[in-house]
Amino acid sequence: MSEEPSEVDRFLALVAKAQERDDRLTSIQAGLLVAAELGIAEDSRSFARLLGIAHSLVLRELNALTERDGVLEIVKRDPRTMRVHYKLSEP
Repeated sequence: MSEEPSEVDRFLALVAKAQERDDRLTSIQAGLLVAAELGIAEDSRSFARLLGIAHSLVLRELNALTERDGVLEIVKRDPRTMRVHYKLSEP
């Protein structure tokens, strides 16, 4: 009997595929792209909380990704909480 993959397994598989397509992506950057594509997280703090990683790491990777490729774009920044809202760039 085969089990369907869990949501976590599916997410990790999609992150791995994104990294295969672009070997410059870190796992956090690939995760940000997948999360935006699937609608899992649309801001840096939610993404950090869901994955259990430091918000500062997410901010660093998000900024590097938006500067490098323009695949993600910053929608809004909250200076008080440092939360950054993002979305996939339009093709």
